[in-house]
Amino acid sequence: MLQAYINIFIIFSLMFVGYFLSFKQWFSNRSADVFSKILLNFSLPFSMFLNITANFNKSEFLSLVSGMIIPLVSMTVTYLTSLVYRSVMHVDEHRKGTFTTMFTCSNTIFIGLPINLAIFGEKAVPYVLLYYIVNTSIFWTIGIYEIARDNPEKHQTTMTFHPLVALKKIFSPALIGFMIGLAWMFTGIKVPLFLHQFGQYLADLTTPLSMFTIGIMVYFNGIKNLKMNRDIFGVLLGRYVLSPLIVWLLSFVFPVPPIMLAVFMVQSAMPVQNSVPILARVYKADQEFAASSLGYSVLIYLLYIPLLLKVIYAL
Repeated sequence: MLQAYINIFIIFSLMFVGYFLSFKQWFSNRSADVFSKILLNFSLPFSMFLNITANFNKSEFLSLVSGMIIPLVSMTVTYLTSLVYRSVMHVDEHRKGTFTTMFTCSNTIFIGLPINLAIFGEKAVPYVLLYYIVNTSIFWTIGIYEIARDNPEKHQTTMTFHPLVALKKIFSPALIGFMIGLAWMFTGIKVPLFLHQFGQYLADLTTPLSMFTIGIMVYFNGIKNLKMNRDIFGVLLGRYVLSPLIVWLLSFVFPVPPIMLAVFMVQSAMPVQNSVPILARVYKADQEFAASSLGYSVLIYLLYIPLLLKVIYAL
């Protein structure tokens, strides 16, 4: 367990490097955009492709698919819980949708993948992907709809939402890379050495670019601008207490292998999706609330994850 803590600290050290280099003006907001594009369009697709082709065969993968029921049910229950919470706790009318999205959906790729790799190694990747598929699907459908509803001019906002846009986001390059890897795996053909080596160089950029991007975002959102309030506390409660608790409870109904359950619990207890503040700005929702929730969730996570791991290892 000590080694897992050390690995997590190393991962977050990369985030602090991104923060420090932003402070030194080496990185700008534009740098985060560039890194995100490289990560989402090149590093992640190759990482997904290589992991599925190198670590699984047809029978092993098919045995995993049934495990997708836990992310699907747990996120549905978490979503419904957020609706009850925001009603009982009187969450501000113009941030209810943003609150629900952050309460329900987690950062499964930018932070989730590097952290799971640091803790569990390459064997965690398929389970990370299963949770990622469900999380991404819910985020770019229900989640974006909820954020759009926060706009005081709801009629105009709703008109800008189109199912094809959500579908494009769900079938991201990372998921397409996974699907191509899956198809390749089913053929039984070995990946050519050149393609494997080329892809590995790009895949190796995933962790540093992810954490640099988070560090840049935290810096430019401004730590001094973070403002804790009751609604942000509710988001953190959903992210770090209720979400993993619901996953754990569901494991008694839907038994899964210990490693799968551990990865799902870690994935469910990730910080806020880094896309939320951007979408809040686009849909004229409460951007300050979204940015503060993201900032607090990232900064608290370094202290939180050792506690979560201690609980997981004790189960």
